[in-house]
Amino acid sequence: MNGFFLAKKSLRTGYYWMTMEHDAFIPVEVEIPSLRIIQEAELKDAEWVKNHYEQLAMIEERRIVAVCHGQLYRQRMSKAFNKRVKTRLFQIGQLVLKQVFPHQEKYKGKFEPNWQGPYMVRKVLSGGAVVLAEMDGQEWPKTINADALKRYYV
Repeated sequence: MNGFFLAKKSLRTGYYWMTMEHDAFIPVEVEIPSLRIIQEAELKDAEWVKNHYEQLAMIEERRIVAVCHGQLYRQRMSKAFNKRVKTRLFQIGQLVLKQVFPHQEKYKGKFEPNWQGPYMVRKVLSGGAVVLAEMDGQEWPKTINADALKRYYV
């Protein structure tokens, strides 16, 4: 804010004080009472403590409602996502094709095939991991995620 608008605003506040004969309040102070508001309202200490405790309880209640809302939202989103997910179950001895990723050294360019193989499933691990083997029986050292595989039909 530049000096002109600051001076204009302070004059307006001064005018308010002169006409209404009390200090101007910040809008936040109206909703959340400060010590000055409490003193002007002449509340007793017990009354102030009671009001303050009720406001704190209301804030805690709103936090709980927000947390519940967030959890319900996450549940709805995961349910909607999982509705379209197709699980891929592989069995030992099944033939599969492995996806070629751009970071692999065998990746040549956009006109090359996207799938390598066929490979044979050697082991099926928990969590969707699969150990592959070449057609000659040589086992791969790394596990492959089942999302990067598709069944090979002969």
